[in-house]
Amino acid sequence: MKKKLFKGVCIAAGLLLILILYVVYVFVSYYRLDDNLKLDITTNTGTLAQTGKTYRISSYNIGFGAYSDDYSFFMDGGTESRARSAEAVHTNITGSAEAAEELNSDIMLFQEVDIDGTRSHHVNEKELLLKQLNSFGITEINYVFAQNYDSPYLFYPILEPHGKNKSGILTISNMGITSSIRRSLPIEEGFTKLLDLDRCYVKNRISVENGRELILYNLHLSAYTSDPSTAEKQLDMLFQDMTEEYNQGNYIVAGGDFNKDLLGNSAEIFGHEELDDNWAKPIPEEMIPGNLRLVAPFHAENPVPSCRNADQPYNEESFVVTVDGFLVSDNVTVKDANTVDTRFKWSDHNPVFMDFELD
Repeated sequence: MKKKLFKGVCIAAGLLLILILYVVYVFVSYYRLDDNLKLDITTNTGTLAQTGKTYRISSYNIGFGAYSDDYSFFMDGGTESRARSAEAVHTNITGSAEAAEELNSDIMLFQEVDIDGTRSHHVNEKELLLKQLNSFGITEINYVFAQNYDSPYLFYPILEPHGKNKSGILTISNMGITSSIRRSLPIEEGFTKLLDLDRCYVKNRISVENGRELILYNLHLSAYTSDPSTAEKQLDMLFQDMTEEYNQGNYIVAGGDFNKDLLGNSAEIFGHEELDDNWAKPIPEEMIPGNLRLVAPFHAENPVPSCRNADQPYNEESFVVTVDGFLVSDNVTVKDANTVDTRFKWSDHNPVFMDFELD
């Protein structure tokens, strides 16, 4: 009896030691990239932006190549933690690239682009996206990639761990990008940061024919936060940056995944009940400076959401919301903005676009 008890104590002590070592590994391995990090630009064209010309910008969170329409994700209450296979990743990224190409955009913004991830079977999605776009004849482009996070190995769920993942955001433009920097956003401290990981936005400069600059932002704000002030701090930083550029006479155009309900009442618009714990809160209107305008892609006669909650495979009862959209300064005229209905075939997001002119 004593031997069995001793053996049980040893096993319990061993498991506890493994758990302690794992927690130490996770915290020691976690790191954030420096703020104002200069990014490498791959340049194929040096075209200037022009005033009075209509441009199209699109934004697409590709969901690390995992979210086919029948996929559910564990952090949203679903069952899966990885893409089902490398082949599934290729299928979803190829489909996303095709949907983006059909928009014929001058600027393409992508989020949640894995370059080496357990969850995406170590497929370099940045290279795959660029290869697919090149195959469609999109070759005269400039692009910038910024790492969003490089997570420690997450050993959860136990039977299929989410693993270690390096992911980022990709900016593509047919106009010349003269400089690009990665700005580190405020995040939560403590254990919660291991779930939301690092966060950033990318700030690109494009020269305009009148001597000013188009400041182009690609952003992916936090979703899984326990402290509401984190989201406000991120918005404060972004708005302050934009206002400083605007005050210098520049044009502001930003796009990406805000992880906020940009319509303010998506549940009502799309005819669904609110989630019990709705992660997509509206942006407080009073926070938006007077020189900036939030542009939520929307067509009143045919409203299409930009994101689905992935607690289950997509169906007509799924909770949907518009979290992807744009911000522009008041010297930018918006001609149109809408969401493309892919029925979430390749991602838990639909692509969005905006047509605009620089005044």
